[in-house]
Amino acid sequence: MTELTSVAPALQAALAKRGYESLTPVQESVLTDAPPEADLLVSAQTGSGKTVAFGLALAPTLLGEDEHLGQATAPIALAIAPTRELALQVKEELTWLYADAGAVTTSCVGGMDPRTERRALERGAHIVVGTPGRLRDHIERGALDLSELKAVVLDEADEMLDMGFREDLEFILDAAPADRRTLMFSATVPRPIAELAKRFQKDAVRLSTINAREQHVDIDYVAHPVAPNERENALINVLRLHDSEKAIVFCSTREAVSRLTSRLANRGFSIVSLSGELSQEQRSSALAAMKDGRARVCVATDVAARGIDLPNLDLVIHADLPTGKAALLHRSGRTGRAGRKGTCVLMVPFPRRRQAERVLHFAGITATWKGAPTADDIRAKDKERLLADPALTVELEEEDRALAAELLALHSAEQLAAAFVKLRQSRLPAPEDVSDLDESSLRGRDAGSKGGRSAEITGKFEDGIWFSLSLGHRQRAEPRWILPMICRSGHVTKKEVGAIKIFQNELYFEIAGSHGQRFNEVVKRDGTGEENVTITLLDARGGKVPSPPKESGGFRRDRSGPPKRRPRGDAPDYESMGREDSLKPDRPKRAFKDKFDGPRGKKRRHGDDEAAPHHPAYEPLDMKALARDLDGGERPPRKGRNAGADEGDNRKPRSRPAGANPAPGKKKPAKKNKPSRSERKAAKANK
Repeated sequence: MTELTSVAPALQAALAKRGYESLTPVQESVLTDAPPEADLLVSAQTGSGKTVAFGLALAPTLLGEDEHLGQATAPIALAIAPTRELALQVKEELTWLYADAGAVTTSCVGGMDPRTERRALERGAHIVVGTPGRLRDHIERGALDLSELKAVVLDEADEMLDMGFREDLEFILDAAPADRRTLMFSATVPRPIAELAKRFQKDAVRLSTINAREQHVDIDYVAHPVAPNERENALINVLRLHDSEKAIVFCSTREAVSRLTSRLANRGFSIVSLSGELSQEQRSSALAAMKDGRARVCVATDVAARGIDLPNLDLVIHADLPTGKAALLHRSGRTGRAGRKGTCVLMVPFPRRRQAERVLHFAGITATWKGAPTADDIRAKDKERLLADPALTVELEEEDRALAAELLALHSAEQLAAAFVKLRQSRLPAPEDVSDLDESSLRGRDAGSKGGRSAEITGKFEDGIWFSLSLGHRQRAEPRWILPMICRSGHVTKKEVGAIKIFQNELYFEIAGSHGQRFNEVVKRDGTGEENVTITLLDARGGKVPSPPKESGGFRRDRSGPPKRRPRGDAPDYESMGREDSLKPDRPKRAFKDKFDGPRGKKRRHGDDEAAPHHPAYEPLDMKALARDLDGGERPPRKGRNAGADEGDNRKPRSRPAGANPAPGKKKPAKKNKPSRSERKAAKANK
């Protein structure tokens, strides 16, 4: 850590007011490891104070030796961020940092009224912060003048490229003066970022404060394997167990955010949501509620995973697993910021445990795997907090003592203590029941079978009744999350569940005979509670062990040779006879076909020797010869319609027969002795 003596004098007072006594590594690096006017390409982990870092790096360019920026006209600094929330947060940080320097800051972000932004730009601003799309729109409309720009900052540059803002960024950087400074801040420096830096930066200084072997040392990672249908119950228990001042829950889709927000609100949590479907006003209101303490839990999509800084945020929960290393780090980076400790919890459905392990491995993070907190764990934690409640040790004033004495005169100490307990518990959401996983369940599959693929079925109960469930290895079924589903579906405990045998597309499980009938009735009435999952009774007779399904590789017949056909009763046994005694007739094989086709396996093709013998059926027909045979000689050549008249023979040109349709343009003559239509009408009228 470095003291504030290396900071520009105009900014030292602002940092002191905010409680800064020393600088973070990235802030120290931009001041001491690079020339004051150099372009920078900085990579630092989230939560390390990057916003203040590039604010300090801009000071030599914007202020120089002065302590005041003077009158605001066209902007001299431009900061670009990927999301609206991050852009507004950067504006707030730069506003207090440059407040004593007289800086005027404004924002240009999507979702806000562009007319208000244009009026603010017309009045003048020293620093403009915005998102790429809205900034480009203002530049194209002539509302944003970049002619006096001295520096451009790209915050979370890798995220902006991932979101498809490359074209907008190139447009903005091309429109800026060529002699400006360009500062790029990014958590990672992939190839697209390097190419962008090479094109728009001049001899950039590369700075990095990320230790590849040590990611997020201020964050404790915990992974809870849970049954898929118990994920939300376990999440509620995690919120209750930690009871953090502020927590954020990440979901993968907007629909999941909406559903989980409703569920937590119904359970009594003070909650807000943050997703792309909300208007900018709603998103700003949600962040404001989290910052001022009106809400304690925020359910959000990855829109809040970049750069959002919520003070006193101690808990991050991944309700849906992140898609990769970058998503995990940026989500988790909302806590453990600026030296504070934080906790990151991953809710891992049983079928997706391997995916979670891969993401953690690629991110270089070691997580503690343990079962989700149960209702008993929550009650024990509530008792511990109750006994250590600060209200029990606070110094009472005279007015409070007088009121306490009146209460003791009316009620006993035991009654007052019970009232205090009930009042405290009534304000807390009730814990949920989740499956209590043992250590063997956390290690992996049942050690009693090789990977869970056993064809031998042995029951635990002598009178056990067997059922089938429509999940198997293809659906990644495992006993540690199948067992809670079975218990919940049939209203039984794990003591009444016997063997569970998993096959390729289904599994068999055993229920104690005394509970089998009731289990079957409950499942028929209520179902399993899971979509596309069914439970079927295999045999109601207790103790009968069913055969494994055919596709599971259970009991297989001998496949050493093809199945043999059953001989007729009067058929001779040819196999028991010798070759010379066999009654089976000796038939020549392919004798006729080989004569014309040649040896076995060789077919006659076009162009073979014409002298080779051919079967008559293979010869093509001579149609001309066939026509001569049918006509009894040579057929005269075919002639045209009127050819006979020209050649002097007796043939006459074809003419129309009498009564036929007339030639085009001529009227068909009426038949003789037939009355006309008018005559027929007159005759009919006379009748």
